[in-house]
Amino acid sequence: MKRLLAIELQKIWKNRASKVLTLSYFVLLSFIALIASIKFDLGIFKFHLAEMGIFNFPFIWHFNTYVAAILKLFLAIVIVSMMANEYSYGTLKQNLIDGMSKKEFILSKFLTVVLFAAVSTVFVFVMSLILGLCFSSYNEISIVFSGLEYILAYFIKLVGFFSFCLFLGILVKRSAFALGFLMVWNILEGIAKGILSFKLFPEGNIASNISRFLPLEAMSNLIVEPITRLSAIESIGTQMGIENTKDYGVHWYSILIVITWTVIFMLMSYKLLEKRDL
Repeated sequence: MKRLLAIELQKIWKNRASKVLTLSYFVLLSFIALIASIKFDLGIFKFHLAEMGIFNFPFIWHFNTYVAAILKLFLAIVIVSMMANEYSYGTLKQNLIDGMSKKEFILSKFLTVVLFAAVSTVFVFVMSLILGLCFSSYNEISIVFSGLEYILAYFIKLVGFFSFCLFLGILVKRSAFALGFLMVWNILEGIAKGILSFKLFPEGNIASNISRFLPLEAMSNLIVEPITRLSAIESIGTQMGIENTKDYGVHWYSILIVITWTVIFMLMSYKLLEKRDL
């Protein structure tokens, strides 16, 4: 496995665009820390994000993983390009000629996906811990390390999303078209959700229960938006008579759905590569 991973990392590091995108991704992740410095002071209106509690434990685990997940497209481009370059530069055929099996080839790609997700997760964990220790009002050990299920959800979400991107890269062979297909798929899921919610099942939770099995929707449901969870936002909603009933938790079935899709994407990638004449 180390040999397969070393081969893939060498390919990525020798590609200038992939190297720049990867480094840019982690630089942008570190910019989450700059949110703490955002201040608005306009007379009686004062706005300081850090003082709103976004860096309080355990809320920071939810907030940072949600924001960091938005930036995952940078690594998605690297994943898609990684596969497209195999066809463009003929390295896929060369690897097979050199004795690598198609199963090993897919395994090497999946190991790279897991590594990217793991490094990103560790980065977000360490950054969140540092920010929380600096700005959080609660520093008790029991509170600091509660809510770590969002870190797990973040890792599962990245692995699932990158596996989907890898499958699209194998399916389409061109990075631009693969990313375009990803956008089209996102739109199609939105249309499907709209039809389920407003046409087929306008009442009850049937529409949401069905749509949660769509791949991108399943990944999105792992970490729901955290802003309305802030006490300041909840207070405003209460004053307006709006009751917040949103479920912010990370559920086992949401994790299971994404893991299932990850397995499906990797199996389809292997089957597609196995049948394709290279």
